Amino acid sequence: MQGLVMRRAKGQNQDAVTGFLSRPESYGLRDGTVERVETHCSIVFLAGDRAYKLKRAIRYGDADYTALAKRHAACNAELVLNRRTAPLLYLGVVAICRAPGGALAFNGPGVALDYAVVMRRFAQEYLFDRMADEGRLTPGLMRALGGEIAQFHNQAAPRPAYGGNAAIKRAMADIGRELSRHAGLLGQTRLSLLRQSLRAALLRVAPLLNQRRRAGKVRRCHGDLRLANICLWQGRPTLFDAAEFSEKAGSIDILYDLAFVLMDLRLRGLEPCAAALLDAYLTHTPDEDAPALLPLFLALRASMRAYTLADSAGRQHSPAQAAQKRAQAQLHLRAAIGFVHPHGEAHHALQ
Repeated sequence: MQGLVMRRAKGQNQDAVTGFLSRPESYGLRDGTVERVETHCSIVFLAGDRAYKLKRAIRYGDADYTALAKRHAACNAELVLNRRTAPLLYLGVVAICRAPGGALAFNGPGVALDYAVVMRRFAQEYLFDRMADEGRLTPGLMRALGGEIAQFHNQAAPRPAYGGNAAIKRAMADIGRELSRHAGLLGQTRLSLLRQSLRAALLRVAPLLNQRRRAGKVRRCHGDLRLANICLWQGRPTLFDAAEFSEKAGSIDILYDLAFVLMDLRLRGLEPCAAALLDAYLTHTPDEDAPALLPLFLALRASMRAYTLADSAGRQHSPAQAAQKRAQAQLHLRAAIGFVHPHGEAHHALQ
């Protein structure tokens, strides 16, 4: 996501809705608890065998959820986009309404205060980022994931109005602006080296990017294809939580979409898994441009994670967690440079 300056909507108090969603009785549960998981833009309430995802009333870069109508539209868009890859996980959208007597209910009488996306709940142990942390990802599972992503990309709708050299140039400008906010942590010298290396890399492939846009390689992809947004559902790798907040974020080159998960694996030290994923993907979707484009795309994805991790470090209450986020941000920045710098190792790893 580009532009991490968060702005809360004036006059949009969601306390009544979050209070309602936090109570077990709201879901007809006589006992048990409701777990709450918070992200930059959403709050997810885990109740029984369901998950309810509420959009925060904020503006956060490309995501604008400040108005109720916008949150409703975003919920509907999330449902449509994610049913492409996870139709059994995404169940619908519900309204949280206030009845004339003041009580709140799902899809009840009265005024809709907010909306939530309803999903089937799955065990967090099957999230791929957790499986990676615990050493449970295997090359075989990554080959299956490569096939799933290739099938998804093959079926995704072309978006010729997006992508190309101009889009990557704008992404680089956005990323550079966000990284500069954390120059004290990341180091001005490294940031300058990254900017120079990215510009040189883009110059080498600019005509190829435009050619791929004309050839239909820019499609309505996932947009946020990290390990945290992939799970094992009914024995199959399943993509979920696609970027619904803007067409620009999701309408990208298919290799740029793939690069996020490849980068994620590489930076976790799972090179065999990354190689298996790439090999399976290219088996299903041959793409002779991959060696030329992936170094730049990997660098951009690592750069994005560098500034989101740096931003997250500033929001941590635990000094230990803040230090961990800062270290991860620095690791991602070094990796970004390595992917595109002439003396980096990324070029050799992709041959």
